Amino acid sequence: MYPVSGRFLPRLAESHTPATLVQLFTTDGRVITVDHTGGSVSVDRGQAIRRTCTVTSADVSLIPLTPADQLATYGARLRIARGVEYGDGTQELVPLGVFRLDGVEGDPVEGPVTLTGKSLECIVADDKFTAPYQATGTVVGAITALVTRSIPDAQVISQITDSVIGPRTWDTDGDPWAACQEVAAAAGAECYANADGVFVISVLPDVLAVNPVWAVEAGEGGVYVKGTRSMSSDGVFNGVLARGEGTGAGAPVQYLATDDDPGSPTYWGGPFGHRPTTYSSSTLTTLIACSAAANLRLRSAKAPNSRGDLSSLPNPALEPGDVIRVTHPDGLRELHQIASYTVPLDDGGDFPIATISAKEDS
Repeated sequence: MYPVSGRFLPRLAESHTPATLVQLFTTDGRVITVDHTGGSVSVDRGQAIRRTCTVTSADVSLIPLTPADQLATYGARLRIARGVEYGDGTQELVPLGVFRLDGVEGDPVEGPVTLTGKSLECIVADDKFTAPYQATGTVVGAITALVTRSIPDAQVISQITDSVIGPRTWDTDGDPWAACQEVAAAAGAECYANADGVFVISVLPDVLAVNPVWAVEAGEGGVYVKGTRSMSSDGVFNGVLARGEGTGAGAPVQYLATDDDPGSPTYWGGPFGHRPTTYSSSTLTTLIACSAAANLRLRSAKAPNSRGDLSSLPNPALEPGDVIRVTHPDGLRELHQIASYTVPLDDGGDFPIATISAKEDS
């Protein structure tokens, strides 16, 4: 969860006025605070471009009509934040993302105007390779080179133990952001742009190995609105075979990660049976690398068997992968790991949260 003060989370459960800020950074150096009437920011760990935004405004001057306006708009960025008013004249804002402005449309006379954008992964993804590209060295070094190839001043933060990768060449017209994800997988990690527009290399935490960052409780004083619980075996795997390349004359390396928890409904040796999936990359050159990649993918592959979707009062500080404790109206307590959510930019609006796993909590 994004760092917030000790006042922030309790305030979310109280009657309060939300604070929002939308800033447009044009290519000619101007910073425009956008008066907005609505919109939202959607965050989804399952998408290559993790964050998208829509902003609605009555300001028709935002529509680029002249060549100079168009020049200042193409390549512009949005910064969006939401937080709370404390009622004492102070407020606390939490960033929701940095976005490339992709669209501006509306009636140039009467409005309204709609701005749309995508988080900074899209800049890397759109900068397709114009010649064969080879990545070598380490996971962090290769990802940093791929990101800064498209965004020279980008900040890349690693939260993993770096490891060596085998050489991997992508063809002309290949997707550099997909290349970043493939390289990250060699260390059992993922890569994304966070709410500050910083590129992060990290590992998805185990839902039972970290402390919950927020309590979503039903009843008076709680933030719980509604929730559902579902189970499905569609797209569920309980084994991942990661395959790589050998070094020198060595044989190709591979590792099969399986659900080895006898108490799990997808236990490899249980009635669910064997349902493996395969992941291959030449960046995997050691058994350790194959093991890390296989175990990361297994964590997500078996999760949809048990999931929860819920709605609460909006919390803009949440991030995908966060673990929250949910107390349902019947008293059932569960630990949920967040997959996606949508933050509204107006006073009302639902705050739906989808999770990638749910575990009963004592």
